[in-house]
Amino acid sequence: MDILLVAGLWLDGSVWDDVVSELETLGHRPVPITLPGQGDGSASATLDEQVAAVLAAVDSASGNPMVVGHSAACALAWLAADARPERVAKVALVGGFPCADGQPYADFFEVKDGVMPFPGWGPFEGPDSADLDERARRDFASAAIPVPEGVTKSVVRLTDERRFDVPVLVVCPEFSPAQAREWIAAGDVAELADVRHLDLVDIDSGHWPMITKPVELARILAAAAPERGGHAAVAASPSSPGSGAR
Repeated sequence: MDILLVAGLWLDGSVWDDVVSELETLGHRPVPITLPGQGDGSASATLDEQVAAVLAAVDSASGNPMVVGHSAACALAWLAADARPERVAKVALVGGFPCADGQPYADFFEVKDGVMPFPGWGPFEGPDSADLDERARRDFASAAIPVPEGVTKSVVRLTDERRFDVPVLVVCPEFSPAQAREWIAAGDVAELADVRHLDLVDIDSGHWPMITKPVELARILAAAAPERGGHAAVAASPSSPGSGAR
């Protein structure tokens, strides 16, 4: 099936290259999406334009696709389910959670000259980046694309409760499935509390498994992909200690 891959902040579609190769080997059609303002040379992109790019990929997919969001882009994947609940077969959330209606998309770090640059590794020390060696850190930082302020400070708007009928898989890298369940039960992830078909699965990695564990991530996504529009249940592997989500 078509698997749409949406990377988080500071990343373009090329970050999925190794995941793409493995998914193709496993018989799927992966579609990495380079978002407006995150790889197309535009510093004035908006969240609406990023949502439109994801929806264009959904609309052009062969059959009903699975939409994969990473980190902040988990909100983008969920916005696609909200806008196209009849077209999105499943949503996979890697290392993040969807925003609730009315929340800012990704107003996490300081904005300079209209963009939010990568803030360096300080905020990500610990489990987030523990599996990135020095070369990987240098490569990431040098390639990081400042995200337009019009994306980061935009307010998320959700309108269609049919989104809760779309099955969701949460892939847990620097946190565990048990922690994620606790956050959902405590009301910290309000959107997922109402999802009718929710699975969680562990992956032994930091926050960027598409870089450090691409084969494992691809196999998790392939196993989760619905067959003929159905819901593919995923059994969680044993939980490992995690740091907690941001």
